[in-house]
Amino acid sequence: MSSTTAAFPDTVAPRAWRKVGIRIVPVIGLAYVASYIDRANVGYIAAPMSRDLHLTSSQIGLAAGLFFIGYVLVEVPSNMMLARFGARRWIARIMITWGLVTACTAAVHSATTLYVARLLLGFAEAGLAAGILLYLTFWFPRRQRSWALSAFFLMTPVSSIIGSPLAAALIAWGQRLFGIAGWRALFLVEGVLTVAVSILIFFFLPDRPRDARWLDDREKAAIEDTLAAEAAEHRAHGASTGMRQALTSGRVWAVAVSWFAIAFGLYPLAYFLPTMIASITHSIGGAGDVSSVLLSAIPYAVAVVALLSWARFAARWSAVTATAIPMALGVVGLLLATFTSSGVLFILAVCLSVAGIMTAMPQFWRIPAIGLTGAAAASGIALINSVSNLSGFIGPYLTGSIKTATGSFTYALLAVAIIMIAGMAVLLTAGRRMERLDGSLS
Repeated sequence: MSSTTAAFPDTVAPRAWRKVGIRIVPVIGLAYVASYIDRANVGYIAAPMSRDLHLTSSQIGLAAGLFFIGYVLVEVPSNMMLARFGARRWIARIMITWGLVTACTAAVHSATTLYVARLLLGFAEAGLAAGILLYLTFWFPRRQRSWALSAFFLMTPVSSIIGSPLAAALIAWGQRLFGIAGWRALFLVEGVLTVAVSILIFFFLPDRPRDARWLDDREKAAIEDTLAAEAAEHRAHGASTGMRQALTSGRVWAVAVSWFAIAFGLYPLAYFLPTMIASITHSIGGAGDVSSVLLSAIPYAVAVVALLSWARFAARWSAVTATAIPMALGVVGLLLATFTSSGVLFILAVCLSVAGIMTAMPQFWRIPAIGLTGAAAASGIALINSVSNLSGFIGPYLTGSIKTATGSFTYALLAVAIIMIAGMAVLLTAGRRMERLDGSLS
């Protein structure tokens, strides 16, 4: 038996992990659903907002991307603050701030005010995703991390499945219900809902296993001992432990590039998919604002099935292999979407792409936890996520600019596919080197 297994006997583990999964994942998942809807809502209402504010595709792309400037600048210090003050207080603080900014975005009246609102939203929301990823390492050791991460990242397609009909409903009925344009009503409603979720986080999210009232003393001790034993094992195999080590590690930066490429594949679709659908179906009568938004939910529903199915097998394989295979399928989907002129085939290709990319995401986050522990985990995870969030700025802006210049999304999708292929090459080299720190894979 490994030290990890010995520290957590099988007679305790199943019941304890069920408790942790049921109590922790839905709460943090709800926070992430709110955040992903808030960052992607520009894509849902791009068409009606563009008409009202007279925006071009490149301006929409810039507005979408400006969100990530604050994310990149603030994420590392935010994660250090989370480690110091605790996840419950810090995540609730983040959510209240960005909920208020989102609600105020309903009042924008020009491209400039939209840019300012998106910049402020990025600074307000910075640290949430990296903070949650760090928080999961406080609860789940390596053997449990694959399913825990899969359950958490399931919230990304779920947020799109929820966000699409919510956006469609408010676009259709927002004027009647609130007396303002539907896209403005979307910002207002989502901002209020985010503040409400922050209250749940504050009261129901324990910082560490030792703080959980719903675990008995034996379960608390078993989980804490398991995590401590695994951290000691990783340190013995050369894992980074300090903030400076993580921020200057070539392995960490290389892995960050891989995550950049994975995220780069998703963000242009997240922001422009309804517009792409409307554009490619134009020759057969097109799809209206509401129909395009609803159709854009289909790939995310497929991604839910793929993510859950892959999680059952991925734990048997190395993290790099479990990430690279679905990532490759995501690239294939992008290439197919690039060269099709049929609306139905385009949606099918996007289904393959979104399912592949989203399935790769939780498996990727098994890799940093191998080579980082302690303060290095807090800063390294934030660094990796910060670098990747540059894709959230570059991807939508590049996509919008190429569309404006060429009149088509074809070359934009091709550029995204090429960047993902380069990221796969980095993953297969740098990721393998980081995996060698794990004694079971060396």
